[in-house]
Amino acid sequence: MIGEFFIIGFAGLVAMKDADLSTGTVWTVCGIAMFLCVALCGMITRPGGVVLGWALQVALVLSGVFVPMMFFMGALFALLWWASVHFGRKVDEAKARFAAQPEQPDAA
Repeated sequence: MIGEFFIIGFAGLVAMKDADLSTGTVWTVCGIAMFLCVALCGMITRPGGVVLGWALQVALVLSGVFVPMMFFMGALFALLWWASVHFGRKVDEAKARFAAQPEQPDAA
């Protein structure tokens, strides 16, 4: 998410070049998205954290309408988000199975 924070900031710099977008609008939208990236780092384990992360990924891909390179970057970060959620759940399941096993006495 921190990497995504920087990508959104750089996309904001590129979007400022668009004459149809006001600087205030660009930085309001980018600022909110950048804040969400940082906030999600601490909210990921809370209810709705993953869903909010997915919403941010969709918004990042759709930002390609204004900055075409963001279609690619958004898809790349969405793939990374999927991998993090998918494999993170697998690791959590493995940890839970390991913790549920009875303790083995040491064979001397």
